[in-house]
Amino acid sequence: MDLFDQQPPQEYTPLPNREEQERESTGKKTALDISVVVPLYNEAESLPELQAWIQRVMEQNGFSYEIIFVNDGSTDDSWSVIERLGAEHPEVKGIKFRRNYGKSPALFCGFRRAKGDVVITMDADLQDSPDEIPELRRMIVEDGYDLVSGWKQKRYDPLSKTIPTKLFNATARAVSGIHNLHDFNCGLKAYRRDVIKNIEVYGEMHRYIPYLAKNAGFTRIGEKVVHHQARKYGTTKFGLDRFVNGYLDLMTLWFLSRFGQKPMHVFGLGGSLMFFIGFVAALVVGISKLIALSRGIPARLVTDNPYFFIALTMMLLGTQLFLAGFLGDLISRNSDQRNNYQIEQEI
Repeated sequence: MDLFDQQPPQEYTPLPNREEQERESTGKKTALDISVVVPLYNEAESLPELQAWIQRVMEQNGFSYEIIFVNDGSTDDSWSVIERLGAEHPEVKGIKFRRNYGKSPALFCGFRRAKGDVVITMDADLQDSPDEIPELRRMIVEDGYDLVSGWKQKRYDPLSKTIPTKLFNATARAVSGIHNLHDFNCGLKAYRRDVIKNIEVYGEMHRYIPYLAKNAGFTRIGEKVVHHQARKYGTTKFGLDRFVNGYLDLMTLWFLSRFGQKPMHVFGLGGSLMFFIGFVAALVVGISKLIALSRGIPARLVTDNPYFFIALTMMLLGTQLFLAGFLGDLISRNSDQRNNYQIEQEI
């Protein structure tokens, strides 16, 4: 459970945000101890048991809390169950998407609504144990971590899932530089509220929230071994394609972390180099033709020389890369619709 930078946690003194300033000025505590964000898709059977389990843990430890269920376009009775739980338990909140967007959009909307000083995420399939919540919170509040990720050291998954998972996590550690995390994709995580309010989870980037947090400047990242339970209801919603998509997303995040705010630095440099090499090659071909003509030596046409077309191609590609970098700069400065999701209902 050491930090990825191998340094002991420092005392955490965040700057007060608007909500905290309002709390101080009014003398009212508007924040909760814990927000539990649960993204779900077709998990109607497990929701009542999960809610009761979370409630029992919270009451035993005296935590003020909320549970935010994010219904990601379920086609079963999940939303009806959430509505019933919300009517019976004021701590239960709900967000209903008009269609299925994915886990990352669900987490994004849940994070935006969360009010807890510590935010816990877990899956709705009962494979994550709410009994882990008190220790996860303690590591955030007392040990000074910004983020604590669960590690399902003993898994109840088939080899077709565990072996690709190990390869995926090894690659993620190497690329992200967060060497102490064994399970990037574990749904059970704890966050200091400042973390989830200052990162943007989009596409399928939920696998790399620790990497997103690191890039945002939250470097105190820890890990806790958590209990993994066999699925009790339904079937998994993830196929093998998630591993392919995972690698593609990792490469995207690596590129964005290095060049996301300055795409011109990579595209412009590469394009300029290609254009320069192509220009020099074309110049050499042209000068060789002129020298041959000045000496009365028969020379073939420039357009018959394959090197001329190679040089011309490099110049064209170089120009396109340069323009791609320029357009990338413009887009990165003006995009504001990345996380625009249709929410049908909230409770």
